Amino acid sequence: MAETAAPRGAARIVDIPRYWAQHAPEAPALFEDDRPVSFAVLARRLEAAAHALRDAGVGPGDRVMIVGENCAALVESLFGASAIGAWPVVVNARLAPREVDAVRTHCAPRLVLFTTRASAEAGAHAGRWNATDAGAPGLEGLRVAPGPEDAAREADADEVAALLYTSGTTDAPKGVMISHRGLLHFARVSAESRQLGPADRAYAVLPISHIFGLATMLLATLYAGASLYLRARFDPGDVLHALAEREITMLQGVPTMFGRILAHVRETGAHVAAPRLRYVYTGGAPLDPQLKRDVEALFRQPLHHGYGLTEYAGSLFITRADAPRADTSSGFIVDGAELRAVDAEGRDVPRGQVGELWIRGPGLMLGYYRAPELTAEAFKPGAWYATGDLGRLEADGALFLAGRSKDLVIHSGFNVYPVEVEAVINSHPAVRLSAVVGRATSDGNEDVIAFVEAKHGAQLDLAALREYLREQLAPYKRPAEIRVIDALPTTASGKLLKQPLRALLDTRS
Repeated sequence: MAETAAPRGAARIVDIPRYWAQHAPEAPALFEDDRPVSFAVLARRLEAAAHALRDAGVGPGDRVMIVGENCAALVESLFGASAIGAWPVVVNARLAPREVDAVRTHCAPRLVLFTTRASAEAGAHAGRWNATDAGAPGLEGLRVAPGPEDAAREADADEVAALLYTSGTTDAPKGVMISHRGLLHFARVSAESRQLGPADRAYAVLPISHIFGLATMLLATLYAGASLYLRARFDPGDVLHALAEREITMLQGVPTMFGRILAHVRETGAHVAAPRLRYVYTGGAPLDPQLKRDVEALFRQPLHHGYGLTEYAGSLFITRADAPRADTSSGFIVDGAELRAVDAEGRDVPRGQVGELWIRGPGLMLGYYRAPELTAEAFKPGAWYATGDLGRLEADGALFLAGRSKDLVIHSGFNVYPVEVEAVINSHPAVRLSAVVGRATSDGNEDVIAFVEAKHGAQLDLAALREYLREQLAPYKRPAEIRVIDALPTTASGKLLKQPLRALLDTRS
């Protein structure tokens, strides 16, 4: 494997590009619009950004909110904030005005930056806040607005590398304080598990506002001295073009992203050529068996999988690059992490049984920002963090996800795990994607409700689908109702959103 241990003396995430600027200055760090940005240029720009932020009154413990989409300016300003001890708060510009405004109110940034050249939506938010052109070296291509009047500097804030807001797939978004130690630790173990080296180039469309994009994509890739092919928006045709023409070796994304690539190929007959592709990975949700089979057939590569969350600075479990699995396991625990599967009383369940996943280790968050009560609720005795995720550990230590504890449907006294029902529904030839939720009944029971998105051009026969499910699911797992929906709602990072679906449960199809 190529050398990935060199930046191990790093104390802050900004030390990663600084290291490679000294040891491989001409090597490419980023590609934007097919133009390379070397590590030397990236280091020079981030230092200029740091200087401009200082001149604007930003200091250690201040929050710098960056509203945008993936681009070099976002990366440079993120590292620039890190260089002066400020907390970058990266927010996806495709969020609604209400959502962006809520983050601004909660984190009270000293300054707000907008990547308007890369994102029309960032421009719209900048217009709402009367942002002006930064006009300073190091902040070229950005517009800037002051934070709220109550912006206050956090004392003793050296440990915090970034403040990321959770996607809100189940609850209201929360600000997660992620440490430099956690991100640097994960960057190392991720680079090593993927056998990353300077010759690698990752297709970088996962939003850096999400832990998957920040930790797995940005930091782990640069930690290894590899490069990122930055893309602001996901487009299946662009993915295939880059794989064929831009020497992409690493393709990483959430399951819905791969589902849309498959749909694009089916609908257009597009040719797939990926001469340098050597590693394909999905995370952010349980892995559907049919999706795994289809992706592996398309790219002629194993589809690797992992399990992580914002509160742990990346993945805790990853399948090994040199030992791909034929099943849908999330792989094995990474160096330094610990995990338990427990019952409702916090007692360990036997191997092979489903329990709630509790975690701890160097990547664990420092807490929820300005929410000590939520932090206290999430942590259990022994510094264990209760994830709310369900899974089982098999005898060999491999982890299999079973969904979210809040997604669990209890029907007639039986536990129904939506991920299992979704996997069966998704295997039907006319189904592109499904989402299963529970609906409370008047007698205290819960019905299984399935929302289904058909493949493009397919006619979905509900009677035939029900017969298909009858053959593969126990009676208590079968949906009481199946609703066909044009497109299932997802977050900006591509994760399924079930809250809007639950809101539809009061309406009859």
